Amino acid sequence: MKTFLECVPCLVGQALGAVRFVTDDELIHEEVLRKVMAKASEMDLSMTPPEMGQEIHRLIRQITGNKDPYRDIKDYSNQLALQIYPRLKERVGHSADSFETAVRVAIAGNIIDFAKMNDLDDAKIHQAIEDSFTATLSKSAVNDLRNAIDKSKNILYIGDNAGEIVFDRLLLEQLPCEKIMFVVRGSPVINDATMEDAHKTGLSEVVKVIDNGSDAPGTIVETCSEQFRKCFDEADLIIAKGQGNYETLSDVDKDIFYLFKVKCPVIAKDAGEKVGNLVLQRKKENHANL
Repeated sequence: MKTFLECVPCLVGQALGAVRFVTDDELIHEEVLRKVMAKASEMDLSMTPPEMGQEIHRLIRQITGNKDPYRDIKDYSNQLALQIYPRLKERVGHSADSFETAVRVAIAGNIIDFAKMNDLDDAKIHQAIEDSFTATLSKSAVNDLRNAIDKSKNILYIGDNAGEIVFDRLLLEQLPCEKIMFVVRGSPVINDATMEDAHKTGLSEVVKVIDNGSDAPGTIVETCSEQFRKCFDEADLIIAKGQGNYETLSDVDKDIFYLFKVKCPVIAKDAGEKVGNLVLQRKKENHANL
C-alpha cells in the first residue's frame, strides 16, 4: 500500500509522541521534529507508510541515544494483557465457538498501538476487548480462516505489538502450533513486539518464535533476514496482524489473512471498512479476491 498525503502528518505526530516518551528536553523535541519534517518532505509516496516510519524511528533513536523508547510502555502492555489473559482464556474455553471467540479477541488486542493511539489507557483496552465479543465479523471469513489453517502444512503468523501478542496467544492455543511459526520484529521500533516480549509473555513456550531481522513497523520482506525470507517463501499460509503488516504486505503475492482493528480513515478506505471495525480479510495468491 502506498503512502497517502494524510499519512504524512500522522507520521510526524508519531515522531513527536515517541521523542516525548524519551525526554522532556524541548530542544531535543525540536531537533527531532525538524529533521523528521525534512525527511518527510523528501519522501517517495510510492513507499509504504512503515518504510517511512522505519526511517523516522531510526532518527529518533540516533538523536536521543535511546535504543528502545517504548520499552516501559511495552512492559506495561505485556503486564496488563497477562492480567486479563486468565479471564479471557476461560471465556474462550466456555464459548460456543472457541475458535471464533479467540479470533475476535486476537483482533481486538490490536488496539494496543501507541503509534496510532497516544491517548490509549486501560479502560479503552478493556472496552475494546469487551466490544469484540459482539462486534460485526464475517462468519464466512472466520470459517475460511479455520479451513485454510486445517489445510495448510506450514503457517507463518506475523505478530504486531507488545501486549497484543498475549491475545494472539489465546488464538494460537486453539491452533495446531506444531505447524506454525510466530514472527516478531528483529529490533525495537515503536511498541512492536520483539523476542524479549515473546519470552516475557510466555508466547515462546506455546509456539516456535523467530524474529524477522528488521526494525520496520511492518514487514518489508526484501529487507528482512534470510531466515525470515526462507520461512516466508516456504509458508503456504500467512496470518498477518496489525495495520503495519497490512500496509507492507498488501501487494505481496501470497495467501494472506489480515487481522487488525481499523484505527485510521486511510486504512479504512483502502480496506473497505469503517474506523473501529474488526477486520478479517483474505488476499489469495495471484491477487484473487475472497
